[in-house]
Amino acid sequence: MAYGLLYAFQEKLLFFPEKLKSNFLFQFDQKFEEMNIRMSDGITLNGLLFKTDHPKGLIFYLHGNAGSLRTWAGVAEVFTDLGYDVFILDYRGYGKSEGVIQDEEQLYGDVQRAYDVLKNRYPEQQIIVLGYSMGTGPASKLASVNQPKLLILQAPYYSLSDLVKHYFPIFPSFLHKYPFENFRHIQKCNMPVVIFHGDQDEVIYPGSSIKLKAHFKEQDSLIMLSSQQHNGMTFNLEYQLKIKEILNR
Repeated sequence: MAYGLLYAFQEKLLFFPEKLKSNFLFQFDQKFEEMNIRMSDGITLNGLLFKTDHPKGLIFYLHGNAGSLRTWAGVAEVFTDLGYDVFILDYRGYGKSEGVIQDEEQLYGDVQRAYDVLKNRYPEQQIIVLGYSMGTGPASKLASVNQPKLLILQAPYYSLSDLVKHYFPIFPSFLHKYPFENFRHIQKCNMPVVIFHGDQDEVIYPGSSIKLKAHFKEQDSLIMLSSQQHNGMTFNLEYQLKIKEILNR
């Protein structure tokens, strides 16, 4: 009975969405376009596209497991200041997006559908896929079956199963409904992969990224940020200097 409940309510343990009313008005100090993207089953997901005057390309941003676009959109300015448009998607049940997340493949399918819509507006070789925390799993999967210019992972897990085992070793592996296997996906990525991780990350242990390094290609890289915890990495000065260097290559 206990195992059955753990499996059935896994979404409650993994996803912590902030729900917004359908008429909620986003207000930001930069240009943006609100987008509603219909999924194959008719559900509509909400996203925001932040724009620059002469974009060098697009950052396709997949956020973490809590909140909504209301708060996550604050990261966009870091990238628009570097000349990139930024698209951020709210998953099912987050913000103004309809539906609920039911399984891993559904989440991957939703992300792919949104990517296909943006790919009609930007050449794929000008698209950079970026995932943060929980969003690294969908990001690495997306990059592994498409051809973006670059994959950036911030505070990734080796796999979600590995992360659970690290903190809860008695949790049976057969109950993992969302394995999110970053280690498997990055091996299938033809584009360069750049990983950032804070050496003081208290949520996803830094060794996760060190383990991922074992699956790197020659052009992949790991950047450990000194004294950085899990949240707020995008506003870390060292991160901003490094990401500027990477995006200007």
